[in-house]
Amino acid sequence: MELAMTVMCRLVDAEGIPLGDPMYIPQRAGKLQLTELANKFLNNEEKLRYAFYVSGEELRVPLGTYIEERSGNISVGYILFGIIIIIICLANCVHAVSMEEILTIVYRQEAVFRTRPVSRISASIPGHRDSVLCVSFSPDGTQLASGSGDTTVRLWDLYTQTPMFTCIGHTNWVLSVAWSPDGKHLVSGDLAGNICCWIPKTGKLDGSPLRGHKKWITSISWEPVHLTYPCRRFVTSSKDEDARIWDITLKKSVTCLSGHTRGVTCVKWGGDGIIYTGSQDCTIKMWQKHGHWVNSLALSTDYVLRTGAFDHTGKQYSSSPEEVRKAALKRYDQAKGEYGERLVSGSDDFTMILWEQSVSDQPKQHLFGHQQLVNHVCFSPNGQWIASASFDKSIRIWDGITGAFITTLRGHLGPVYQISWSPDSRMLLSGSKDSTLKIWDIGLRQLKEDLPGHADEVYAVDWSPDGERVVSGGKDKSLKLWVG
Repeated sequence: MELAMTVMCRLVDAEGIPLGDPMYIPQRAGKLQLTELANKFLNNEEKLRYAFYVSGEELRVPLGTYIEERSGNISVGYILFGIIIIIICLANCVHAVSMEEILTIVYRQEAVFRTRPVSRISASIPGHRDSVLCVSFSPDGTQLASGSGDTTVRLWDLYTQTPMFTCIGHTNWVLSVAWSPDGKHLVSGDLAGNICCWIPKTGKLDGSPLRGHKKWITSISWEPVHLTYPCRRFVTSSKDEDARIWDITLKKSVTCLSGHTRGVTCVKWGGDGIIYTGSQDCTIKMWQKHGHWVNSLALSTDYVLRTGAFDHTGKQYSSSPEEVRKAALKRYDQAKGEYGERLVSGSDDFTMILWEQSVSDQPKQHLFGHQQLVNHVCFSPNGQWIASASFDKSIRIWDGITGAFITTLRGHLGPVYQISWSPDSRMLLSGSKDSTLKIWDIGLRQLKEDLPGHADEVYAVDWSPDGERVVSGGKDKSLKLWVG
């Protein structure tokens, strides 16, 4: 064996747990060879795709090339290093090798598909008479809903890129829209505290508006489809200090979750059946303190909870409730993985907190770095990364498992209002007060596409679950669709 042509490496998972002992790996080995090695050591029957990271940077070139780029001249150093290793081995002291002499490579599972980056506007759709405040694609990516300050919800035909229905029933600004994960229902909440249930196929109001909250609706979250199918229950949070569980079949509130002493700003219905609320009283469900009120919550399983049994292949299921539940549960269990369902909260105190609630009700990690309030947080669909958007005009990327800081993405000239991940977790979309959208390449940690087009602030963005489109809406009253 030519010592200069090999590198002593250790493969570890995201938490640093080794995958076997250190080993010699040829310098010519790249992502393909490392993937084969990881699948072999993990005994994967189905070969999975992996990305590899050294010192936090994705390994995109063969090991030898990476080392040359970092050190400039490695030949002599690695020959000497190899000789030292052999001497130590011959002396039966291999376990005394210093960790500093071993190249640590972190492996992370990748999506089996790849999303195309969006780069152009496919349609600029007028219709709303006031600012577009919220947008959301349906779980299967075939429909789009938007809510506006003009008191209407609109449903859009993504193929003709024209309005399908104008849904009338609210009497004040529509602040939130949410699809049921089986795609059969759409609910929206407004500034007056009313909730409307819509029939997506017709755009008609499904019964009278639901009343119970005394102030505006801040967030809506549906019960996951793997817990109950067909979907019928959802939870809302409100400025009135309460959260309420509603039954869309009974058309009434079945439970009022009281206990917060100030407005409830966000709510999540987790895949294990737990409901999480974040409030301006500085507490969340597990009653841990932030320095100021909680603005945003995100679960590591949000993507699969939103899409239920639907995946990127567009597979259709029969009407059998058991088949749908089993498919949704399988996707949820895969997303939860060995690390379990995790929660992250973002606050006005410029900080975030990462929780691993299946392990402890104490914070796993406090995340510091933003210079102004954290407006929005979200996990990547694969649960590997956390993105945070702030009024300090930046986006920060964090390790979704350990909470370690990865990088800061700068480029926006105003506060970043909302962010959304591509389904393959390789790109991030952001919308800002500066009237632009931006697409960021997470592997390269840099701007991939700058998307001007709006005439004013961009309030709402969403990446379709099938990865085909991006939607944005804002103060200029227009809805824009973007494609690759």
